Amino acid sequence: MEKLTVDNRSIPIVDHFKPDGTRWTLREKLWLGLTPRQYRQQFFRNWVNWLMIGIFAVGIPLILQRYIFGLGSITHGSNDYPWGLFLGFGLFSMVPLSASGFVLGTTVDIFGRKDFAPVERLALLNGLLGYFFAVVYLLVDLGLPWRLPYPLFISPGPAAVLFLVGWHVALYLSVQIVEMIPAFGEWSGWLRGKRWARSITLGLTIAAIMLSTLHQGALGALFTYAPGKVHPLWYSSEFQWIHFLCSSIFAGLSMVIVSSTLCKWTLKWRADERFLKSLDTLTIGLGKGCAFALITYLAVKIVSLAQDQEWSYLLTGWGQYYLLEMGVGVLLPMWLFAVAVRNRWVGLVRFAAFLSVLSVIWNRINTSMIAFNWKLYQEIPSWQEVWVSITLFALYFLVYRFILYRLPVLYEWKGEK
Repeated sequence: MEKLTVDNRSIPIVDHFKPDGTRWTLREKLWLGLTPRQYRQQFFRNWVNWLMIGIFAVGIPLILQRYIFGLGSITHGSNDYPWGLFLGFGLFSMVPLSASGFVLGTTVDIFGRKDFAPVERLALLNGLLGYFFAVVYLLVDLGLPWRLPYPLFISPGPAAVLFLVGWHVALYLSVQIVEMIPAFGEWSGWLRGKRWARSITLGLTIAAIMLSTLHQGALGALFTYAPGKVHPLWYSSEFQWIHFLCSSIFAGLSMVIVSSTLCKWTLKWRADERFLKSLDTLTIGLGKGCAFALITYLAVKIVSLAQDQEWSYLLTGWGQYYLLEMGVGVLLPMWLFAVAVRNRWVGLVRFAAFLSVLSVIWNRINTSMIAFNWKLYQEIPSWQEVWVSITLFALYFLVYRFILYRLPVLYEWKGEK
């Protein structure tokens, strides 16, 4: 695609008008200004698309098998281990990484840090798609997607944490969709929708803060339903909710660094000078926020150990594994962020962000799967469960790329302001 932008001066599309003064149609915008033949050619020249085709060729039949023959046909799920990768990775890991939306929205629209505006829409898109596909993973795990409205409207359970989580996700997804309307309005020419969404930006941001922070904590509160199942080092009746909330802060900031870095490496043709020139400086600022968030998270973890008097577990094999997670997943990225920000080493900040994202996924899988039922046996996901998880993430990647190719997320739309 980058080669086509060099050969064809009319693309990438950044406004409503072609070089000859005629207006781009919506269909031409969807085709990125290419003819269908050119679009097919560039699609099949990309090795990533062939990789996606291979993943879907195996993954889609497995998803159909799950819905036809039940969850047990592709997973080892049981009453002992009801939560597998669909929730351990798809829900408990993707939700904290999606906190980038409310974190950057708060930074720009509440605290007035307009210098972070070049990455705000990218962070909002991270949040929207992360939450949406967390719901997709959940629906594959639960099945019966047509009954999704039942726990919300028809047979609610207001005393249950799951009821709270469901409503938080539904409302926050609605808020995030509206937050992305300005980008869609600019691209499609729907200026009335853009102006309406911009007029309620402050209210949307405040709603996002309340809903997302409550939801992040509520995910942790889910584990209070099973106090004897999760290993005490990964469980705290008093602090479980704040563990999840604090970890979502540095997870969201790290995800912005990771996604913006990948966009700079692979989508430079779709980014403008404002994004590219300011990215290194913004990465340093985001890294500073990650360092402070990691320090807070570490302090909360230590306080919870002291509160619950669980020091003796550190001398066991589980304790060594816990210390490994804390050392590699918390102390190391915290130190790397601090050193990199102090010396303004952008590359090291990006490496620490990649490590931080992986550490959050590791912690959530530990909490929901590995340290779950620690007194019994260790559940190993089946290859079908792993493949379906990869398939859904590949779909997430394709939708993400489809939007970045078109909507003004990495660039400013020319014309309407």
